[in-house]
Amino acid sequence: MHNTGFQIKRFFERPKKKLIEEFRELPSANIGDGINRQFCINNKIRPLNHHKLVGPALTVNLRTCDNLLLYKAIDMALPGDIIVVNGQSGDNNALMGELMLRWAERKKVSGFIINGFIRDLDFLEKSSIPIYALGATPAGPFKDGPGEINFPIAIENVVINPGDIVIGDHDGIVVVRQNDIENTLKKARLITEKEKEIKYLIDNDEWSMSWVDKKLNDNGCLYL
Repeated sequence: MHNTGFQIKRFFERPKKKLIEEFRELPSANIGDGINRQFCINNKIRPLNHHKLVGPALTVNLRTCDNLLLYKAIDMALPGDIIVVNGQSGDNNALMGELMLRWAERKKVSGFIINGFIRDLDFLEKSSIPIYALGATPAGPFKDGPGEINFPIAIENVVINPGDIVIGDHDGIVVVRQNDIENTLKKARLITEKEKEIKYLIDNDEWSMSWVDKKLNDNGCLYL
């Protein structure tokens, strides 16, 4: 008999690697603007090192303080996957530490986003794999389940589906749904190019603030 909330989906569709890599040079802020400032997770889930995170989401839903399904997710991961874990924001027990990360490195996992705590922080901070988590604790997890792999999860009110592209930097994490990839790329590139123009104008004392005054006037701002 099936145990409710205890299930694994073996396969999901991943975006083309070329499309994934095109997000690598774009700031998460510009990507977030390109999707109308939606699907953004702030850095409450903070980066533990200085590596850019880009890749398709392999999603994991865990019971608080239990990491059995995270072990299985690492074992299932393909090179380049980002393992995205909803640990229910649990802060009593770590969901991952050095041994699991060593195994993930051998599997060529490209990153972790953990809505929960980790441990062995000294080792994880020095890893070549980008890792995002809420914090650290020395207390280890339980290994009983239940949980789910490759079903939709939610972190900070942002829904993440298997195969969505997740991009993380020091501003936080943005999620790009598969049917939005090409349009988001186009808009984020345009935003990035416009920012370059504005930076040039600022550096040369040529940036006009007339648009601010127009906006204030159009909205009935009272000057006293």
